[in-house]
Amino acid sequence: MKPAIKEVPLPKYIAIEGPIGVGKTTLANKIAETFNYDAFLEQPAENPFLKNFYRNPSQSALATQLFFLFQRMQQIQDLKQRSLFETVRVADFLIEKDRLFAEVTLSMEEMDLYDKVYDHLTLDAPTPDLVIYLQAPIDVLKDRITKRGNINEQYLTLEYLEKLNDAYSRFFLDYNNAPLLIINAADINLESNEGDYESLITTIMSNPKGKNFINPQPSII
Repeated sequence: MKPAIKEVPLPKYIAIEGPIGVGKTTLANKIAETFNYDAFLEQPAENPFLKNFYRNPSQSALATQLFFLFQRMQQIQDLKQRSLFETVRVADFLIEKDRLFAEVTLSMEEMDLYDKVYDHLTLDAPTPDLVIYLQAPIDVLKDRITKRGNINEQYLTLEYLEKLNDAYSRFFLDYNNAPLLIINAADINLESNEGDYESLITTIMSNPKGKNFINPQPSII
């Protein structure tokens, strides 16, 4: 049963973030369904460089990252032009995450070039009204990546996932651009445990300010 939706001012733009395998897209779709609003999602399958990146990161990192940057900004620009930010939207990415990934994968010289493109493209990028950051330790991420069976993702190393997880932790430690919900996604099940999910929806509907933490007791799945 879905939680009751009351007439309250909801965030008009919600962004969900976290490392690979943490459950961003699943949660974005579920929140969109609950509030009867659109979700706009990353499309990694459209990136022609991603397959090679998983197998040989150093050769394809810059091309992979630039493709994602252009793709993400095109999605945001399309939404702005259609004035769709007048109603609530849920995204499974925050545009700042693109630079976060770049810092993990690019060389110093590549990063200099990337920054020039990034700074130009993101000048007028909108800020979410709420950001949800899903956290999970490396062993949980690796297990979820294995279970979802994407053959290319099986090449991801524990070292890469650890660097990415650390980068996310550092980024959100001082994040203050929007209200932030930090969720321990290892100990709760937002996909199928209704109690955990209803608790999140209640928090969203309370119009949270500042930095907030959701870290309940582990769910029985």
